[in-house]
Amino acid sequence: MTITAFDQAYLESLCAQAASSPRARQHRNVHTDYTDACQRVFNAITTRSYVVPHRHGLSPRDETMFAVRGRLALVVFDDAGEVIEVVRYGAQGGEGDEKLAAGLLVPAGTWHTVLALDDDAILFEIKAGPFDPNAPKEPAPWAPAEGTPEAEPYFARLRVLVGG
Repeated sequence: MTITAFDQAYLESLCAQAASSPRARQHRNVHTDYTDACQRVFNAITTRSYVVPHRHGLSPRDETMFAVRGRLALVVFDDAGEVIEVVRYGAQGGEGDEKLAAGLLVPAGTWHTVLALDDDAILFEIKAGPFDPNAPKEPAPWAPAEGTPEAEPYFARLRVLVGG
């Protein structure tokens, strides 16, 4: 048996890849295969990264997210795209008066997005497998697609909403 350590060098390299990525984020799978019963992923996200609001409805699975580094915000939407909840969470439990949860459980079928509040934010996602790459997350029909002219002002409004 080999123990895998996710040390600071591992996390730093993930953040460096995210910082230089055109999408301003980078993920690394911990699971070995899409058929694994438990899908585990590190996801480094910078404050410049727009993650299109989506849900996991085509292959419904609850999603658990833990902050490994930095602060993040989960934005939850109703079916029409109206924001119904914003939950900030972070790796150290919060700074000052802000007491943050360490992680969140997002029920299957929930429209959501994640925004980084710090440039070196990393979350760890856990979902039941197997993962079907032909049934990925379902983008919200009311949200602009990544890279479109509408995405920038939409993302800016979300950033104001979460205070980041």
